[in-house]
Amino acid sequence: MFYCCGITDTGSVRDHNEDAFLIQKNVITSGENETETKAPLIAAVADGVAGEASGEVASRKALELLAAVRPSPKTDYMQKILSIHHSLQKYGITHNTRNMQTTLCALIAEQSGKAVMINIGDSRMYLYRGGNIKQLSRDQSLVQMLYEQGHITPEERHGHARKNVIFPVLGSLNGDPEPQICEIEGGFSHGDIIIICTDGLSDHITAGEFEEILARPKRLPKRLADMAERAMRNGSPDNVTVVGVTYLEGI
Repeated sequence: MFYCCGITDTGSVRDHNEDAFLIQKNVITSGENETETKAPLIAAVADGVAGEASGEVASRKALELLAAVRPSPKTDYMQKILSIHHSLQKYGITHNTRNMQTTLCALIAEQSGKAVMINIGDSRMYLYRGGNIKQLSRDQSLVQMLYEQGHITPEERHGHARKNVIFPVLGSLNGDPEPQICEIEGGFSHGDIIIICTDGLSDHITAGEFEEILARPKRLPKRLADMAERAMRNGSPDNVTVVGVTYLEGI
């Protein structure tokens, strides 16, 4: 059994929300949602790319298309994601919203127990286990590439002038994305919490703050709200979205 909850907030600076999140078949563009469900499960966040056309449409439609995917050992997730990408391209061209783009970060839990992560762009997925937070996804961004090549330090990543430069994402007319799709090693253990969030949150929360907030004796929705509030208090200028998925073994 999985308990899932999420929150999306316009934030304290932007005048509209280009983020959205998905829990099973429900695409949420404002406010909160929570549910208990069994596998197969899909939970995801999407962040419309700022500066491009109709980011809020891109994020919502990407999640609606992802919700139609049926997780199974036979599902070709790469083909499904590229199909979503091409659908967004066509929609943008035919609806005069050319080059509408969105990131996507998704957790898929199959009935077999297999857990799959899908990531395109710079939204993130983390695993919280035993009091420790671990980033599972890899940012598809220029700054991440510069860091991996040793040109900048971990500290320089946060305030880098080119921080918003990301590689092709869903809907981009400049090239097809290269989705990071991989099985989460070891699957789930009882009490694990998967955190999926947009960069409006992850850029403004440290690993220590993640761990401090998640360790609080509060219901998970309240802890997620505390994360969003902390990110905004720490100066996030962006929309803030976070989803939490916890695995309850034997329930």
